[in-house]
Amino acid sequence: MNQPASAYFIEDRHDPNETHTLAVLVQNEPGVLARVIGLFSGRGYNIESLTVSETESQKHLSRITIVTTGTPMVIEQIKHQLDRMIPVYRVVDMTQTKRSIERELAMVKVRGEGEHRVEALRLADAFRARVIDATTESFVFEITGNTDKINQFIDLMRPLGLVEVSRTGVAAIGRGPEGM
Repeated sequence: MNQPASAYFIEDRHDPNETHTLAVLVQNEPGVLARVIGLFSGRGYNIESLTVSETESQKHLSRITIVTTGTPMVIEQIKHQLDRMIPVYRVVDMTQTKRSIERELAMVKVRGEGEHRVEALRLADAFRARVIDATTESFVFEITGNTDKINQFIDLMRPLGLVEVSRTGVAAIGRGPEGM
């Protein structure tokens, strides 16, 4: 007969990991980004994407957009810990609002000749990517869209001679007339 290892019957929880996009409005001052990143690294949370820019220069405010993955409990913990930080004014889970637009920009360099060049141009057209640089040996495409679209484009370019990729990270904004 199997005996439990503990006097307490603790239910095993296997909550699935979820990906969330968090928009964080902060005071634009030295060290704020380091403190926000420190919160993630100090607790072993992963950052999938990070975008930072000053959004209101008159008020000295910056917006940090973070894409992170974790269980629902971990995501809630991250939001609460961010909310408690001193230079943080607001934390919005763009994924939970279900009323947001997310985009990313990537520059994709592809080297190729003959049929590979033609196929790369055909795929770029299908994905609405623009040619922003071209030589006789290579192209640089600019593509904008959600992360899945960009990943799919990159995967299709691999066998055609993918050389290099540079990505901006996710930018997100809520739909409708209200601000953050």
